[in-house]
Amino acid sequence: MKEINVLVTGAAGQIGYALLTRLASGETFGKDTKVNLNLVEVPQVVSKLEGSRMELEDCGFNALGEIKSFSDINEASGDIDWALLVGSIPRGITINGKKIEERADLLKINGGIFTEQGKALGENAKQNAKILVVGNPANTNALIGCTHGNNSTQTWMAMTALDSNRAKAQVANKCNVAISDIKKMTIWGNHSPTMYPDLDNAEINNESVSTLINDKSWIEKDFLQIVQQRGKAIIDARGASSATSAANAAIDTVKATLSETAEDDWFSAAVMSDGSYNVPEGIIFGFPLRTNSSGEISIVQNLPISEYAQDKINLTTQELLDEKKDISDLL
Repeated sequence: MKEINVLVTGAAGQIGYALLTRLASGETFGKDTKVNLNLVEVPQVVSKLEGSRMELEDCGFNALGEIKSFSDINEASGDIDWALLVGSIPRGITINGKKIEERADLLKINGGIFTEQGKALGENAKQNAKILVVGNPANTNALIGCTHGNNSTQTWMAMTALDSNRAKAQVANKCNVAISDIKKMTIWGNHSPTMYPDLDNAEINNESVSTLINDKSWIEKDFLQIVQQRGKAIIDARGASSATSAANAAIDTVKATLSETAEDDWFSAAVMSDGSYNVPEGIIFGFPLRTNSSGEISIVQNLPISEYAQDKINLTTQELLDEKKDISDLL
């Protein structure tokens, strides 16, 4: 069997718990690939990973290889093919007697974490490693990690597939179609309430979703608000952040990079901007992406952007530029 080495940070958390079985089962990388897992947690909870290891063994997955637990990212990152960086400090946590509420404070606290992780992966992971940041603020965490990784042959991404899946679910309900009928869903910008789900370029049976729905009020008010605020709504409903859906979106992103993208589709993730669509270089930005037969990821070019869409893209761009300014001392 082929082998792949996968690192997961925050592996004892709820997203990690939902993620690990799908990595180990053979679903993600194929039944013919043995998956070795390097699980990373902070020292205070690393002992909980022993329970995860036992459960994974008890599943009896043929694709499961070796499982190792770490509290040191430098030790964990050697020879890694894929890194899923789930762990981050959430808003609302109290550190040294101070409740962290401001996004700027959150960015700087996580900045230290992703500085260390970026350096470790840049030096120790494989030269063609792919890194997906799930932990929020995902785009700017990825920017910090990528900058300190300083390895141009590795690919850093931030997850926007959760937003894409949320958008598809709302469209499927509105149009009474299957999720699989919806193609070319793009999430522009930041994985935050400013991100913009694009229905003009999304398609059902080769027709624009916005044209099929033909309800500007629903698209610009109901749909946009539901998708942009879905994370908060889930927290309000279950008392905790998205877990299963976030893990599923991470798996979807990994799968999207493993084989050539179908001609009639693309996928959404945030990557380093190269100036496409006039998005400034130097920020991790959500784009429509395709994977080619060699496994290279590229931005889909020359999509039409309406004036309304451009205004929304400008808003999410400015938020990312502001975040970059807030952590400029970390870059």
